[in-house]
Amino acid sequence: MANFNSRRWMINRRHVLRGMGASMALPLLQCMDPGRLMADEKVAAEQGQGKPKRAVFIYVPNGVNTLTWQIQKAGADYELSGPMKSLEEHRQQITPISGLYHPNGIGQAHECDKIWLTSAKISQEGGAFRNSVSADQMMADVTSQHTRFPSLELAITGGTLAWSKDGIPLPAERRPKAIFDRLFGVEKGGLEVAKAKLNRRGSVLDAILEDANDFRGKIGTEDRNKLDEYLHAVRDVELRTQRSYDWLEVPKPEVAAETKAKLTRDIPNTEAGDLYRTIYDLMVLALRTDMTRVITCMSGSESNGLAIPEIGVAQSRHELSHHNGDPEQLRRLTETDTFLVQQFSYFLNRLKSYQEDNETLLDRTMVLLGSGMAYGHSHGNANLPMVLAGGASMGFKHGTHVDFNLPTLGQYNMTEAQKHYHVCSRPVDSDAHLSNLLLTMMQRMDVKVDQFGDSHRVMTELLG
Repeated sequence: MANFNSRRWMINRRHVLRGMGASMALPLLQCMDPGRLMADEKVAAEQGQGKPKRAVFIYVPNGVNTLTWQIQKAGADYELSGPMKSLEEHRQQITPISGLYHPNGIGQAHECDKIWLTSAKISQEGGAFRNSVSADQMMADVTSQHTRFPSLELAITGGTLAWSKDGIPLPAERRPKAIFDRLFGVEKGGLEVAKAKLNRRGSVLDAILEDANDFRGKIGTEDRNKLDEYLHAVRDVELRTQRSYDWLEVPKPEVAAETKAKLTRDIPNTEAGDLYRTIYDLMVLALRTDMTRVITCMSGSESNGLAIPEIGVAQSRHELSHHNGDPEQLRRLTETDTFLVQQFSYFLNRLKSYQEDNETLLDRTMVLLGSGMAYGHSHGNANLPMVLAGGASMGFKHGTHVDFNLPTLGQYNMTEAQKHYHVCSRPVDSDAHLSNLLLTMMQRMDVKVDQFGDSHRVMTELLG
């Protein structure tokens, strides 16, 4: 049995695993010594290199009522559409984007959330599938050495946006109290109990890896490849376990009793506004205490998003998206679009309210709000609704509407619904890949990649 807290064991084990042909994300190895990393960060800060960079991704299910969402004019003198009016106060910190799409998303129905941050191809046949790594997790590989949690996966309802390097979904937490307890709660039973649990987990992982190493030489090539995938997943658990062990000695930030009481309430789904704002408050608290620098949040499930009774909408978002052109259903869908943008505006306000060295938290946090679907009625997956916000100190410039449709269209025809739905079903500009935006964001987070998914260029339109 290995001594789980031994640094020499960790180095030896890594060499053994490399000898087995498995790959490891080397930057993550630095997270094994939080004390040294904190010292390194202090030196970097003194040299002007220690500005935290953060990324948040917020998903809108089932697209929008694109007939009322669409901004009509590109450039700096654009006018925000009705559902987006609450973003006017953030005009100089946001960039609405029109015309983006995922080539692998065209024709998808309710799987768009799975490819939003991966750009992967998902079979239409259903059944089990293996995704590819999501952009947020590529960023987390870089930022995780600085934070207790590599990333934070949240959802109002629905699943997760985050996928590991093995294409495995990282579960999302929905309950405010559980989120708060994970971030700021005291380990049950105290420090020694927590250490004992992690040591036991390490021993189990040792046994698994030892048995797998013996077994590997007895199986064929195809089975060996499958086993290697499994071992890579085990190794990821091993890293996370060791990371948790090392951070046990680092005290968590103290949170005021009043704040804790507010953020740990049991909020029913029928009080959607309160629930959204509480989740957003938790996200802001996690970022400003530097517990993590990468967050994904599903604002709703594509199969059964929240009803919003407080604005008179009793149907789920999925029901509303299949409106069949009914004017009342479309009106209600627009109302829910407006509601979601208002909650997003609240989040941006909260990020702007905190200062870091004469910059706001929003200046150091890039936030992407969007969907993998343009409209839900017949699953149009081009001209995706997107708003990029923040990240000014990371090189982003804002204040314009970036539109990839208008150079070809000239102007939008909003009087004939079917013509605009066609714009939202097939890309006007076939080169306007959403992966280009993801690549741009990844590079701003210092991820050393030249391509992601089907990307083919950096979106210089967004950069100062």
